[in-house]
Amino acid sequence: MPRLRRASPVVRLRWGFVVIAMVLSVFAARLVQLQAIDPGDLAAMAADEGLQTVTLPAQRGDILDRNGELLAESADGKMIIADPLLVNTDDEGNEADRAPALARFLARRLDVDYFTVLSRLRRTDTRFQYVAREVPAAQATAVVAAAADKGFSGLSTQRDPIREYPAGDVAANLVGFLGTPDSEGVTTPLAGFELAFNGLLSGTDGTTTYSSAGGTRTPLGESTTIDAVDGQDLTTTLDRELQWYTQRVLRQTVEGSGGESGVAVVMDTRTGEVLSLADYPTYDASDPTDADSDDLGTRSLSDVYEPGSVEKVLTLSAAVDAGLVTPRTKLTVPGSLSRLGTTIHDWWEHGDLQLTLAGVLAKSSNIGTVLTADKFGNGQLRRYLKQFGLGAVTGVGVSGESAGILPSLAQWTSVTQDRVAFGQGVSVNALQMAAAVNTVANGGVYVSPSLVSGSATTDAGDTVGTGTTTTHRVISASAASQTARMMERVVDPDAGVAPGAQVAGYRVAGKTGTAQRANSDCGCYDGSFTVSFAGFAPADDPRFTVYVVVQGPTNGGGGGSVAGPAFSKIMGYALRRYAVAPTGTKASDLPVEWGTGDDS
Repeated sequence: MPRLRRASPVVRLRWGFVVIAMVLSVFAARLVQLQAIDPGDLAAMAADEGLQTVTLPAQRGDILDRNGELLAESADGKMIIADPLLVNTDDEGNEADRAPALARFLARRLDVDYFTVLSRLRRTDTRFQYVAREVPAAQATAVVAAAADKGFSGLSTQRDPIREYPAGDVAANLVGFLGTPDSEGVTTPLAGFELAFNGLLSGTDGTTTYSSAGGTRTPLGESTTIDAVDGQDLTTTLDRELQWYTQRVLRQTVEGSGGESGVAVVMDTRTGEVLSLADYPTYDASDPTDADSDDLGTRSLSDVYEPGSVEKVLTLSAAVDAGLVTPRTKLTVPGSLSRLGTTIHDWWEHGDLQLTLAGVLAKSSNIGTVLTADKFGNGQLRRYLKQFGLGAVTGVGVSGESAGILPSLAQWTSVTQDRVAFGQGVSVNALQMAAAVNTVANGGVYVSPSLVSGSATTDAGDTVGTGTTTTHRVISASAASQTARMMERVVDPDAGVAPGAQVAGYRVAGKTGTAQRANSDCGCYDGSFTVSFAGFAPADDPRFTVYVVVQGPTNGGGGGSVAGPAFSKIMGYALRRYAVAPTGTKASDLPVEWGTGDDS
């Protein structure tokens, strides 16, 4: 037999390179395979390949007030997970049905359902089952340790942040809340910013998949990790301290008047930033299940109502801007006014009155307002109201906002205009109306309100916030100034109907509102009222606009006596908090009557 020749060193070296290249190609192919795997497929692969997949929860972003104070945060928490195989194996390694005993133990120590946990602990097709999500870290560690002390095995913990609301009920209607984790460990946002900006806040969970043997991770086994991407913070324009105070005043006002509900708005006049948007009744965001479902939304944005006489600010300022009247225009106001089969009355009985336009506003005369509105051309008042923002959502980024109702041009008859002029036959939400009045405070320029600082995109795809603020002129600066001077007479004890809305040391411009409430069940006015007060201060250099609304008071009070004092408290607090000094100028002394010798 011929002898086999040994390969030369060069040949052996070439074969070595070939082998190395083959090995590297295998590793490269595997690397490409792993990189191409969709994260959602890892769990399915785990079942096929005997791998374990564990969720790596993302940290949810915080919700903050304008000063960085927390409204919602993610605190340290853990998930408790079980390996059904280890759970049902005794100390000698034999199969044993230990699931019922462990399920009873867990049901007692955690807020979990016994039967749900039992079915998970008896699974035979997986080595990974959720037992409980978002458990406080100390409690989760203690439960697993206690289970081990009782001889149970197969439990472990992983990081799982918990959502907390350190401010309790402060801005709860805006912040919203999360639901409880479902059977797959997924937590769904249910209201407020948590819902509207979920994509921004939630981030993306990661996963880690690894080989294991006997429930223990194999040190040199296959391992793939996709890191979690934490959510982003959402900074609001709200002032947590001012929000807290506004809510307390609103609650006292609603309860003190025997009302059903109320809202209060505080806006930065110049920027449109909403410093406070309060609803009552409200709830504690940490325990929303304890509240009535009707109280979980944002009434200040979703509920619409007829604004009543606050609307007169818009009507009369438009008439001044159009050059139809001045604050000193003289009007003879009868005790009643017949219009196409209907009779318009004022809120108080009187004979013929000789009022100036300033007096019409100060006394809140429906009849005087209608007589002024007669001077508008066809559809002219409606065009102004549309520019004031009526009939359109403010678009601040909270889902469920209502646009209200501004009658269309086709519906705009003389009868419609009569009613709309003094605030009936048109509906608004509270923030919408606050922004309209703020236009007068801001020198006649409408500034879109904002609840988010900077810019953020909602899950609906809308980009909102102070970074997207828009402005447009509605009335001239001169018309706005003249209207503000007329509004000052509303709080003058010698001329107006709301002296309780004054703020000591400051010039205040304001307007009351008292409107019949429409009942959708009967399609009629049901005898209850919406009372309100809107205004700004300092009147000659406005810094804040405040609007207070109470639904259904039963103490017989109107906008001046119910909402006026609440306005005074909230405005006074805001002015002090932001160190706004009084202007020191003389308040308006526009005449409210003529023919008395005081109408010069």
